[in-house]
Amino acid sequence: MKGTLKLGKVSGIGIEVHWTFTLLLLWVAFLEVQRGGNATSILMNMALVVVLFFCVVLHELGHSLTAKKFGIKTKQITLLPIGGVASLEKMPEKPAQELLVALAGPAVNVLIAMVLLLLIPLQSYLGLDVEALNQLVNAPDIQTFLFFLFVANVMLVVFNMIPAFPMDGGRVFRALLTFRLGRVKATEVAAGLGQILAVLFFLFGLMVNPFLILIALFIFFGAYGENQMVKQGALLKGHLVEEAMLTNITILQPSTTVEEVIEVLLKGTEKHFLVADQNKVLGTVDHKVALKYAKEPQRMVGEIMKKEAQKVEASTEIMTAFEMLANKNIELLAVTRNKVLVGAIDRTNIGEFILLQTNLSAQ
Repeated sequence: MKGTLKLGKVSGIGIEVHWTFTLLLLWVAFLEVQRGGNATSILMNMALVVVLFFCVVLHELGHSLTAKKFGIKTKQITLLPIGGVASLEKMPEKPAQELLVALAGPAVNVLIAMVLLLLIPLQSYLGLDVEALNQLVNAPDIQTFLFFLFVANVMLVVFNMIPAFPMDGGRVFRALLTFRLGRVKATEVAAGLGQILAVLFFLFGLMVNPFLILIALFIFFGAYGENQMVKQGALLKGHLVEEAMLTNITILQPSTTVEEVIEVLLKGTEKHFLVADQNKVLGTVDHKVALKYAKEPQRMVGEIMKKEAQKVEASTEIMTAFEMLANKNIELLAVTRNKVLVGAIDRTNIGEFILLQTNLSAQ
């Protein structure tokens, strides 16, 4: 993700923080100044946010390491102002596995809260009113800090367990429904509930806190995206790459010139090309690279091509190819049959195949 700072790796999973995270710290400081807080309370609140987001990293690692047990990799965990995002390759389709992965994150926060509970005199804080709590913020000590961290972790658990995609509660709800309704129908129901809750969050945010509007949009479009993705996966299930692959494509040679590539671009609609020699795929070239070298028309493709071309067998399920394109962030896959190049497949063609299957299933 652009605009991120890499913090390191845990169990092979990259930890990154997005630059917008600094805006959250500034927003927290601004709110504290508006409230009339002093330098001590401002620093305490900012420190609380930083430590809380360390807890968020542990939360996301709970998801990631549990998913790893089911053979699902995580590319990275990114910290954003609205929380952490673990970029799992996919969620398990088996409901029992999805349930465990979804619950693993909140379970980490429950564990953190239980440990903190051993370190703080909770009873002495529960009887305090709002004014007394504000005074504690202005003159904090380590126990007060741990108390607020305990409250924040409890709130994280409660918030994440709201049954709305893409939060953990939505995935738990979907997993439980899947046992009875099947994955497609369960996703439709869970996504619908998530969007209803998002609308309520949006309206509440207009009246109380604009930050809730951002969360509402995140939930609404996350629920919509999850529903569409599962429906598309169901339509592609059982279909093979050879059913949707492109066969009428231009194969470039390493000796093909930039001038010749631009000529092909102008005469047709192809934007991405495979480079091969005697059926051996050597790399890929797209329209952006060709146009970049337009001032060197005699430059050969072999010199400017991207030398790592991803391949997929024609007998592979289309959904696998779709996931490869998404996870590796590439535009074109070479399709082979018994190691012989027979075509290519891209997201556009898969999208057209999905539309075809949608129309056929509606008849």
